[in-house]
Amino acid sequence: MANTFQRAVNANIGTSLEEVLEATTKTVVIGLTLANVTGASITASVQLATSGEDPYIIKNIPIPSGSSVEIMAGNKIVMDNGDIINVSGSAATSVDATMSYMEIS
Repeated sequence: MANTFQRAVNANIGTSLEEVLEATTKTVVIGLTLANVTGASITASVQLATSGEDPYIIKNIPIPSGSSVEIMAGNKIVMDNGDIINVSGSAATSVDATMSYMEIS
């Protein structure tokens, strides 16, 4: 089995859930940073969309203006083929998301 480290980004995420990554193979999320790119405090949410359920990893976490938050903080999330990580913010074009992950093939 080969392990390949990858990165996914999505900038200017707004109030609707937007895809950051859709897994195409077994995938381990090892880092997810959300940055507030507005001049005001916002909240952000991260959701794991699976074939059966769509649980939130975190919902409405506050992020002060000009700050960022690391969602994973040493934890890992295993994604199956077709699972999707979605992110939303409480204001238009308010969140930049940067994810580090490892694909297992």
